[in-house]
Amino acid sequence: MLNVPPSAFPAPGSQQRAAAGARSKVPLKPGRSLMDWIRLTKSGKDLTGLKGRLLEVTEDELSKHNKKEDCWICIRGFVYNVTPYMEYHPGGEDELMKAAGTDGTDLFDQVHRWVNYESMLKECLVGRMAVKPIAALKEISSAVSEDKKQLNGVLPEKKGLASSAQDLSPSYDWFQTDSLITIVIYTKQKDMNADLVIVDCQDKQLRGEIIMDDHSYLVEIDLDHAVSEDVAVNIAERVGKVEIILKKKDNVHWKNLGRPSEGHNTFIKRTDRGLFYRKCKLVSKTEVTHDTKLFCLMLPKGTHLRVPTGQHVYLKHIIAGTEVVKPYTPVLPFLPLDFQEDGVHIYLMIKIYSHGLFTQALDHLQIGDYISVSNPEGNFKKSQVQTSEDLLLLAGGTGFTPMVKLLNFALTEVSCLRTAKLIFFNKTEDDILWRNQLEQLALKDERFEVQFILSQPSKDWVGKQGKISPSLLSEFVKRSRRDSKVLICICGPAPFTEQGVQYLKDLGYSQEEIHAFTA
Repeated sequence: MLNVPPSAFPAPGSQQRAAAGARSKVPLKPGRSLMDWIRLTKSGKDLTGLKGRLLEVTEDELSKHNKKEDCWICIRGFVYNVTPYMEYHPGGEDELMKAAGTDGTDLFDQVHRWVNYESMLKECLVGRMAVKPIAALKEISSAVSEDKKQLNGVLPEKKGLASSAQDLSPSYDWFQTDSLITIVIYTKQKDMNADLVIVDCQDKQLRGEIIMDDHSYLVEIDLDHAVSEDVAVNIAERVGKVEIILKKKDNVHWKNLGRPSEGHNTFIKRTDRGLFYRKCKLVSKTEVTHDTKLFCLMLPKGTHLRVPTGQHVYLKHIIAGTEVVKPYTPVLPFLPLDFQEDGVHIYLMIKIYSHGLFTQALDHLQIGDYISVSNPEGNFKKSQVQTSEDLLLLAGGTGFTPMVKLLNFALTEVSCLRTAKLIFFNKTEDDILWRNQLEQLALKDERFEVQFILSQPSKDWVGKQGKISPSLLSEFVKRSRRDSKVLICICGPAPFTEQGVQYLKDLGYSQEEIHAFTA
């Protein structure tokens, strides 16, 4: 779902993989699955070649290990010997070799920073990078200045920003009544809305994150006193003020708000901010097709989170002692017009693969079980749709999921929309997700049209058949007028998306008119 190049460390078996510019999965040899890798890491075999020693690695030493048979990579200051992982990597050896003998943090952050490399590669840990003397002094100085900060009130300069940018960075304050604590965040943004505010408050731990384009501002505090699970969020959109309102459990006067975490009061790039997860309860699981189910997860009571249209979350689950993470795009519980989300439930349409380690684990979850769900991620913005007259959606299989909320938003909130067309590619009729609902929507709204295309149809199929191709796209992907403003969104398996993007460009559509959802 992220519009990025292929991952250096993608989790095996992602449901929707990289698209524009990405490469397909490399077929793995027998015995090289994710489960096989987990078994190897638990076998006791020395995967580093260092017999349990941990090293302090210099840049010079790291650079020497840059071959397939001897490959070390640094991520966030830790060095891993990924040589034994080469044959298990679904993106192929060449992807790993891009970072061989170097610091691969930036490459990693550009692609799949959600992959839990610490868990996947923990048995491959060589050691830490040697800290340069100047950098060490800066770290000590920074730690001392953090200790001097006072909590009650607006705090001084934010970490992670140059002085020229600090005037634009958010700040916060707090006040109290007999029964309430109100934290006020001044974002200095005029287009603030509920989708951009994420709050988690459990067991006196308060975390509030404000999303501002590719940056985020964090308030993270261990509160001085207990509060109830009821959390309210008020937003003054025009001035960009956000209020987080907490109910005191006891009507006592707080002398301090609490103790700040290390990341508190920081305004940094989102890629530099670690993903945050909360445990969500599985409340229902219903069949959509023969191999696809709709999972309904309930957010914890102290959480305020809305997944914006076109964005996704990550599910994290421990399998055989290893944390495995996969991305999924939330959908709606059904396809009405003008569906209002309740802010309590997240719906995920997930295809269960017969040999898929992660999806099999999900399918075995019982009602009432918990699974970890991340903050929303993604680079799609509603503004891309708001000015569109023609919305054209190309979906392959479960690449349909980002199209659900996109369709709902376009048909209910985009006043200039003339046409919305879904071209939905599947293997067989039994694979078509929500076929009846899509056909009903086409009858209900004359702007919407759906076209099903099958690659392995039965002899009774009277509709279109084939795979994504220039001829099929030239037949169905058209503007309502010669100069109409168009947005084409595409999502599906990597080859489908790669080919589709290229065919669209060959047909004369510009990069600005195409959005590829990738993961």
